[in-house]
Amino acid sequence: MKRITLILCLLLPGIISTAQNNYDASLIPKDLLLYASAVVRNEEVTTEVKDLDNVIHRVKRAITVLNKNGDDIAHIVVRYDKNIVIKYIKGSSYNEFGKLIGKFGERDFEDESAISNSSLFEDDRVKHYIPAITQYPYTIEYEYELKYKQTLYFEDWTPNPTTGLAVEKSSYVFICNPDFNIRYKELNFPVKVVTGNNKYGLKTYSWEINNMKAIKDEPLSPEWNLYLTRVIVAPEKFAYGNITGSFNNWKEMGKWEYDKLLSDRTDVPSQTAEYIKELTANIADPKLKAKKIYEYMQQKTHYISIQVGIGGFQPFLASDVDKLNYGDCKALVNYTRSLLKVVNIDSYYCLVYGNHKEKISMLRDFASMQGNHVILCIPFKNDTTWLECTSQTKPFGFLSDFTDDRIVLACTPDGGKLMHTPKYTTEENLEKRKASFIINDAGELTGDMETVFKGTDYDDREWIIDDSPAERVRDIKRIYPINNLEIDKLVLKQDKSQRPVTTEDIKLSARDYGSVSDGKFSFTLNSVKRRIGLYQTRNRVKPVNINRGHTEEDEITYTLPKGYHLVSDPLKVSIDKPFGNFTAVMTLSGDQLVYKRKLQIRDGTYSKDTYQDLVDFYQTVVDADGYNVALVKN
Repeated sequence: MKRITLILCLLLPGIISTAQNNYDASLIPKDLLLYASAVVRNEEVTTEVKDLDNVIHRVKRAITVLNKNGDDIAHIVVRYDKNIVIKYIKGSSYNEFGKLIGKFGERDFEDESAISNSSLFEDDRVKHYIPAITQYPYTIEYEYELKYKQTLYFEDWTPNPTTGLAVEKSSYVFICNPDFNIRYKELNFPVKVVTGNNKYGLKTYSWEINNMKAIKDEPLSPEWNLYLTRVIVAPEKFAYGNITGSFNNWKEMGKWEYDKLLSDRTDVPSQTAEYIKELTANIADPKLKAKKIYEYMQQKTHYISIQVGIGGFQPFLASDVDKLNYGDCKALVNYTRSLLKVVNIDSYYCLVYGNHKEKISMLRDFASMQGNHVILCIPFKNDTTWLECTSQTKPFGFLSDFTDDRIVLACTPDGGKLMHTPKYTTEENLEKRKASFIINDAGELTGDMETVFKGTDYDDREWIIDDSPAERVRDIKRIYPINNLEIDKLVLKQDKSQRPVTTEDIKLSARDYGSVSDGKFSFTLNSVKRRIGLYQTRNRVKPVNINRGHTEEDEITYTLPKGYHLVSDPLKVSIDKPFGNFTAVMTLSGDQLVYKRKLQIRDGTYSKDTYQDLVDFYQTVVDADGYNVALVKN
């Protein structure tokens, strides 16, 4: 017995040392370090469907963070609500040599409401944990288990959910009874699923990734669906709360959602219904009726930000929103739909991916619970109108850049329909400016400037519209690159038609705008709009994607001090490329200098080799924007 004990004592330090060194950062294969800020050392994700109302989701993950850019990847976030129960969470942290430096459990997580001050969403909560480690590299190992009380949707498996993350090993196993059927879609996946049965006779679907290099973070990359690895699983039959259903395509899914989640949620109090009828009684045009109702909804309610999925997929009763005067996107869309129904105007509840930076569409060939937002569509004859119901200020029929130009799912009485939201074109997205300035002998600038914002640019001043006059002036002074800028008068007007326009009128002054010395006079020609360049990248991998077209037009007339003539070469730039064009020209006649500038960027996807051309294009713009006029006294 003593001999066995002695052998164990001799072996134990070696066993512990081996376990600790599993996460030694030096053991990461060198080819995984390229472009990586973090590396998944090992990940095991399992989804097991025990019954239609009982799904166990297990995650075990170890991530080595190489530098501060990887800290966000190590941020652990676990959400829960009345349909998701957290069984346990635990974890450990290791230093760069793989030595254990700490442990953490569920008690160490911050526990917060998904939304505060809301009785509608009091059950929606999130636990999160941020490692307090600043010595790099370090490793976080953690695991947790969740119980889902529904089978309508399952968590996607995304082994590399972001750029800058390499994967040493990651696996996903989906387990279910033989009579539970699923559909799945593999996106950017290098290997195929392995199917089989485990020792208990349950069906298994297994995916595994090994030694996946980090995807380089490149500016103007295509939307993430086109290059990040992802597996989506959808059930054929499911239960959601006490509601059951099945679908295999978008039409069936939209039909189920309309019948089971939406149809019995539209009753509004009789007093409200009568008011809506009176409000629109003298309006014959259905579209104008809808506009009146939309504006009533905007004035009555306010938005609480919760993504689809967090607060569930079923909107709250229209009567609840009518009473409480607030709701998330689902609730407000359903409420607006209910008000329109009072005056017999049909509308569609539409699921969409909302994102200002990327235009992410529903996958045409795979029906599942996709999207993170809801908007409303009114199918008027020959004039389909789209409404963003979460905004108290957006004009009727204007979506802006959050949901424009993408495929959405409309839930109708006849079933689901994939529809496309309106696109705001390069020409429509316009910022047009006209100014008349005077520069005196002391270099002081004074004058008036009018700027018109259209298309998605309409929103460019939305964030300051409701500010106090003093705050507006402060914000405008930050926008324009004019030293010593003083705003003598500022007027912002909005035309809230379906093609809305914001107009900004400014009366301004700026001391020492021009530099005067020994008979020489100089100033920056472009006083109001200057672009910054794109940074250089080597070995570009992904195509160049310009998400949205845009047009800028500036015309500035300067009245100069008399008795000066130009000594610098007049600015004259013209460049035309497939992705855009730029012109900047100045002309001097007497004491009148006229500067005209036009920049137009065309949306589209271009080859990766285009990026360097685009860098050079923007540098041309930057150089022209920084042009200095040099004058001398006659």
